[in-house]
Amino acid sequence: MLAVLLEKQFTVPDTYPLSLNALTSGCNQKTARSPVMNATEAEILMAIDGLKHLSLVMESSGSRVPRFEHNMNRVFSIPSQSAALLGTLLLRGPQTAAELRLNAARLHSFADTSSVEVFLEELAAHNPPRVVKLPRTPGERESRWMHLLCGEVNLNVVPERGTVEDAISPAEFEALKAEQKALAHKVSQLQALLEHMAGELGISIDKDTL
Repeated sequence: MLAVLLEKQFTVPDTYPLSLNALTSGCNQKTARSPVMNATEAEILMAIDGLKHLSLVMESSGSRVPRFEHNMNRVFSIPSQSAALLGTLLLRGPQTAAELRLNAARLHSFADTSSVEVFLEELAAHNPPRVVKLPRTPGERESRWMHLLCGEVNLNVVPERGTVEDAISPAEFEALKAEQKALAHKVSQLQALLEHMAGELGISIDKDTL
């Protein structure tokens, strides 16, 4: 839930802080989540109460509908880059530095994988440590990282690569197909326009190079 507040702060800033209904929807989101949850509003409220006691979540005043926001950066004494990585690990489970750079892009744009590793190492050296580098398993080229906000990691229950449920939904797939079709149409229009302009200027264009 804490990571959902962090995520929505960047992805839907117009509706942040979040209402209970929006927060529940974010927690039960089916994509970009591991594990996928099915929490009730009552369960979310219980979690909010616990996080309030830790000052990690605050309730905004001045609104008819209660709204909630995170206080992760200040409580954990970490910069926004580290918060982005920590939130992504909370939302998606163990990941390599390269995967974290890709998956955290909406929260922070890292220049390269090396910069991600720098902040991960800082989180690992934090007192107490916030993340841990997992032992590389057979078949893996890179080690994955895991957050420690829920305590020590039990290596026997760390999900294997490929088990994270992050597939594209049918609706998203159809949207991508429609976007690809629209882009192809625009390219075709631009090509025709370019050929027309070249003809007007008396310039010969090799269509195979367009």
